[in-house]
Amino acid sequence: MFKELLKHAKGSLKYTLLTPCLVTAEVIVEVMLPFVTQALIDNGINKGNMRYVGIASGILLACALLGMLFGILSGWSATKGSTGFAKNLMDDMYANIQNFSFSNIDKFSTSSLITRLTTDVMNVRQSYQMTSRLAMRCPIMLIASVIMASMISPKVALIYLGVAPVLVIGLILIIRFAFPLFEKVFKSYDKMNKVVRENVKGVRVVKSFNSQNKEIDKFEETSGDIYKNYSRAERLLALNSPLMQICVYVSILLICWFCAQNIVVGNLEMGSIVALMSYTMSILISLMMFSMVFVMITMSKASAERIVEVLKEEPSITNPENPVYEVESGDIEFKNVGFSYVGDSNKECMSNINLSIKQGEMVGILGGTGSGKTTLVSLLPRLYDATSGEVFVGGRNVKEYDIKSLRDSVSVVLQKNVLFSGSLRDNMKWGNPNVTDEQIAEALEIASATDFVNGFSDGYDHHIEQGGSNLSGGQKQRLCIARALIKDPKILILDDSTSAVDTATDRKIKLGLRETKADTTKLIIAQRISSVQDADKIIVIDNGKINGVGTHEELLANNTIYQEVYSSQMKGGAGNDEN
Repeated sequence: MFKELLKHAKGSLKYTLLTPCLVTAEVIVEVMLPFVTQALIDNGINKGNMRYVGIASGILLACALLGMLFGILSGWSATKGSTGFAKNLMDDMYANIQNFSFSNIDKFSTSSLITRLTTDVMNVRQSYQMTSRLAMRCPIMLIASVIMASMISPKVALIYLGVAPVLVIGLILIIRFAFPLFEKVFKSYDKMNKVVRENVKGVRVVKSFNSQNKEIDKFEETSGDIYKNYSRAERLLALNSPLMQICVYVSILLICWFCAQNIVVGNLEMGSIVALMSYTMSILISLMMFSMVFVMITMSKASAERIVEVLKEEPSITNPENPVYEVESGDIEFKNVGFSYVGDSNKECMSNINLSIKQGEMVGILGGTGSGKTTLVSLLPRLYDATSGEVFVGGRNVKEYDIKSLRDSVSVVLQKNVLFSGSLRDNMKWGNPNVTDEQIAEALEIASATDFVNGFSDGYDHHIEQGGSNLSGGQKQRLCIARALIKDPKILILDDSTSAVDTATDRKIKLGLRETKADTTKLIIAQRISSVQDADKIIVIDNGKINGVGTHEELLANNTIYQEVYSSQMKGGAGNDEN
């Protein structure tokens, strides 16, 4: 796991390598302070040699200033290294997520990916910073202080050897029981982010159903789980402090007792005792800081594992070795196609799909909720891959194409219309970064969006809020259609993309597509028969299988499902008014 993480330390590696060098210099200077203090007391103060006192004091001041300088520089380099490492992790994770197929995203969930990109990366960053600085400082300080203390009195080392095992065993037990709790905490964070995301995104629904209290209870339940698990983990980690204090004070008492005995017999001078106490404190503080590093690593280990999962996740849809970069036509063919969301051919939600569509045809796709309409068209741009059978576009299997080239040729307007915060022009540029105002105007005209866009005082510079919250449902749908048209695709898929517009506008959009996009293959998924009855042919899907194919008149004459839908809509009225 750690080896995988270090692969992403590239740009920050120089700072990571510089930090231990600066820390080593800082420790060497600090270790010299008690040694100089001992000489100052024994050879200067006790003997009344003021010249020696002045020289030793100057050396002490110089060492202190030098130590402070190295400390500042090591802190700076550790911060640069850790923040650079965190940036690399976020960039690399985000880049890998962009290559994920829908099935990869379904595996993790959106809320979990957000937590891993934010909270988990910050935990690892803190751990990385502490490790790059303290994990180097503590062992060096510990070893150097033990050596210097042993030079003054070898018997002192026995005290350290007696305390160390107690501390090590205690830390191992704390880490062993705390780690599983932190794993639960981060899973709870995923759940909480999911609750918040759903609530904020659906705030209008929450308020219209007056369900604020229900959502508050749901959030409090999730945050309560975090509180409970985090509290239990922190209680375990809190044992580290009293354990350290016990070791510190026992060591100090033993050393005081040892020094007192040696003063009586004249084996130690005052300066040596002061130096011993200083080295003792340095040793014990190093042990304490080392334990803090272990605690931080324990907390971040769960986060690190979750980050590595994303980094090592292989996209289920990838380019072939020698991809085809040009889609010659909008011809479509499905041959014995089956699909399963879990990749198991025995659990297919769609099976035995055989279908041929010629370039330029307008094809309607009709079926009940969950029948497989969206799944069928998602196989064309390889948002998903067929579990069995083959899907052809332009006479070639879609798996032979370069993914970017294929998706540039297959434009999809999904059920959930998504507009991004920014200007209207910025949103249109998603279809083509170099789009001109004339091309935008043409696409808006086909999508029947010209009238309301012309009503904006700032025209194409009109600001659109995140998700298009300052537009009606019908306006969002028409802008999404225009954005898809700007790509000038060979295949255009409208997945129930005119459900929020009235029937007259719906007919106008379909007529505009037929007249201006004659060479574009148009697949129109709809719930209303009025939206597809003028199509060249209509495909009726039921329970993941094709139930019928034909024109409106042919299906009305011989397809039971189509007849039932037509009858129910004619009785209930098929028109919808724009929201």
